[in-house]
Amino acid sequence: MKPSLVRLALVAALSVAATAQAQQPLKTQVAGRVDGMYPWLDTIYKDLHAHPEIAFQEVRTAGKLAAEMKKLGFTVTEKVGKTGVVAVLRNGTGPTVLVRTELDGLPMEEKTGLPYASRAKAQSDGRESFVTHSCGHDIHMAGWLGTARTLVELKSQWQGTLVFVAQPAEETVSGAKAMLDDGLLKRFPRPDYAFALHSWPLAHGTVGFNDGPVSSNSDAIEIVFKGRGGHGSAPDKALDPIAIAARFVVDVQTVVSREKDPKEFGVVTIGAIQGGTVGNIIPDSVQVRGTIRSYSPEVRAKLLDGVRRVANGAAAMAGAPAPDVQLTSGGAAIVNDVALVEKTEAVFRDAFGAANAVRVPAMTASEDFSAFANEGIPSMFFFTGVYDPKVVAEAQRPGGKPVAFNHSPFYAPVPEPSIKTAAQAMSLAVLNVLKR
Repeated sequence: MKPSLVRLALVAALSVAATAQAQQPLKTQVAGRVDGMYPWLDTIYKDLHAHPEIAFQEVRTAGKLAAEMKKLGFTVTEKVGKTGVVAVLRNGTGPTVLVRTELDGLPMEEKTGLPYASRAKAQSDGRESFVTHSCGHDIHMAGWLGTARTLVELKSQWQGTLVFVAQPAEETVSGAKAMLDDGLLKRFPRPDYAFALHSWPLAHGTVGFNDGPVSSNSDAIEIVFKGRGGHGSAPDKALDPIAIAARFVVDVQTVVSREKDPKEFGVVTIGAIQGGTVGNIIPDSVQVRGTIRSYSPEVRAKLLDGVRRVANGAAAMAGAPAPDVQLTSGGAAIVNDVALVEKTEAVFRDAFGAANAVRVPAMTASEDFSAFANEGIPSMFFFTGVYDPKVVAEAQRPGGKPVAFNHSPFYAPVPEPSIKTAAQAMSLAVLNVLKR
C-alpha cells in the first residue's frame, strides 16, 4: 500500500475510534479518562500528603496546583485571598461553574504509619507544630485536578466557563471570606453554579449528598473568668476563677438539654481551659475556649444567648467581676440548592448505582463553602467515601472497630479508588450543568 493510502487509512481509523468514543455514555468516558490519568493523580496526592501547610501558609501547595492548572490550559491567578488560586477556562457560550478545593492541613501530628506520612512542621499560634492533612484536603485537591483534566479532555462535550478555586484556610473558616474580600466574584466570571466535595469515612465508591443544610453554623467561644489570686491553702483569702470556670463548663450544658428544642441540633463544647501555674496557687484568671454548632438561625441565637448568660451568671454567683465573653461567628451552615441536588442525584445514581449514591444526614462540622453559596449561587456540597467497604461494614457492627474520623491522627484514606470516585463524581456533576 502506498504511504499516502496508509496515512489516509490511519486517519480514517482514528476518526472512527474517536466517533465511537464520543458515542459512549458520559459516565463511561469520564471513568476511562480518570482511570488513564490515575498514576499522575496518585503521585500528586502523595506529594501533597507528605508536604501539608496550615492556613494562609499554603505557598508550596498553591504553587503546585497553579502549575498543574497552567499546564492544562487554564488562565491562572495566584495570591487571591492571600494564598488562594483561581483558574479559569472558557469554552464557548454557556453557564459558569465554580469548583472549589481546599489547600490547608491541620496543626497536628500524623500517626497513620503510611510510607508517605507527613513529618512537616510549621509555626502555629506562636509555637512549632506538626502538620498533616488529617481532614482529607489532599484527596480533594487530587480530585479537583482530576476533574479539571477530565473536563479539558472532554471539551467537545460541553460549553461554558470553568472557575476552579483553590481556597486557603478552610480549617479556620476564614479562607472563603478572604477570597471574596479580594474580589473573587468581581475579578472573575460570576458562577451560575458552585460545587465542592469532602472526603468522609464512608466506603470508597460511595457518594453521599442531601438537599437543605449539610453542615453546621460555627461560633467560637472565648471567655476570661476573673478572680483574685492567692495561696491554695487559704481559698477564703482569694477568689477562685477555676471554680467559676468549672461551674460554667457544667452549667452551660443545660442550655442544650433544657432550653433548646430537643428535636433541633445544637452542640456546645468546651475544648480548652488555661489557668494557673502550679497546684498551690490560685490564679487571677482562667481562659475558657470552645465551640457552638447548630443548623437553624433560631437555635444559633438561643445558644449564643445562653452561653453568655451562663458565663455571667457563674461569675455573679461567686461575687466575681463580670467575665470577658467573646462569641465569634465562624462558618455559616451550607444549604444545598434543592433543584441542583435533584438534578445531580440522577446522574450520581446512574453512574455509581443506587446503593452507592445515597442521601446522608447533615454533618455537625462546619465549612466555609457556605460563604460562596450565600452569595446567591445555587450550590451543592457532597461527600465521597475513603475506606475499604469491609472495614466500614465491620465498624458498623455492634462492638466493631471504629474507623478513624476526619481530624484523627489516624485518618488514612485509601487513595485508589477514593480519588477516582471524587474526580468522576465532580466531573459528572459539572458536565451535567454544562453539557451541550
